[in-house]
Amino acid sequence: MYSDTLRKTACTAAAVLLPLLFVSCHRQSVTEQTPSAQQQDANAPPAGTSGTETAPAAQDSATPAPARDASATAPGASDTNPSRAPSGAAVERDPDAIKALEDMGRYLRTLNAFQIRSQTTRDEVLIDGQNAESGGVVDMIVARPNRLRADVTTDKQQRMYFNDGKTFMVWAPRMNYYATIPAPATLRELADKLADQYNLELPVADLFYWGDSRSTDQITSAVDLGPAQIDGVTTEHYAFRQDGADWQVWIQQGDFPLPRRLVISTTTDPARPRFTSVMNWNLAPSFNDAAFEFVPPRDAKRITLVEAPTGDSQQ
Repeated sequence: MYSDTLRKTACTAAAVLLPLLFVSCHRQSVTEQTPSAQQQDANAPPAGTSGTETAPAAQDSATPAPARDASATAPGASDTNPSRAPSGAAVERDPDAIKALEDMGRYLRTLNAFQIRSQTTRDEVLIDGQNAESGGVVDMIVARPNRLRADVTTDKQQRMYFNDGKTFMVWAPRMNYYATIPAPATLRELADKLADQYNLELPVADLFYWGDSRSTDQITSAVDLGPAQIDGVTTEHYAFRQDGADWQVWIQQGDFPLPRRLVISTTTDPARPRFTSVMNWNLAPSFNDAAFEFVPPRDAKRITLVEAPTGDSQQ
């Protein structure tokens, strides 16, 4: 397998403001997933209502992480942004860009339930420094404060995650293994616990951090790059920089400031690997309690989720 040629390095888990690097800073093979949905997007699949689910076969091997070269400098003039032109001047912290990020976080905290489908790409850095891209799809239903169901399918493997408010469960359908741990009180705490104790990445973890009050002090550069269309939705395109990462977010304009696209470039790696996520949202999902419960198949094998030493997140 080509994964034998991958160069493994520790991710840049510096004290960055938003744990965006959870999903983008690995040179190790990792399972990737990223959800999406929209206020009742036409392409958002209906939420599951049963505790079991069949999953398409997927090669059960690790997937990639890091990514492409991308900078946070302003783009040239375009149809949607004719007045903007490239500039060599250093970009400073635009207070309006910072406010837009904070407003998005405040809005996300008002969402008690949502469904999201995210299409993702992730670069894996090979031993010769070349980036190799892999893709993935995350379908996730969330009911705050502590219930979640996510189906993550990548080029390499598939995982399903369930949290019924009391127990967190992860299932590998192709291998037919599953594991459980007691769930903390909130999804944010669950994301922390999985990352800190098990080196496991909760799908679309960024949403649970964006939805928390956070200081933006560690953002060193913030710029508004103007309007852009993402899947027919008018968004405002922002670029940010902080220690270890350049990242961009496209925030929906109007009364629903939802993140519609995310791009993260890891700047501590010369290859500048990149993670991308395009998100479609459904703000009125239909589900019942069984959607968050996992009933293992009769022949499924239960395994122990072992606490891991510090290292790269795994799926």
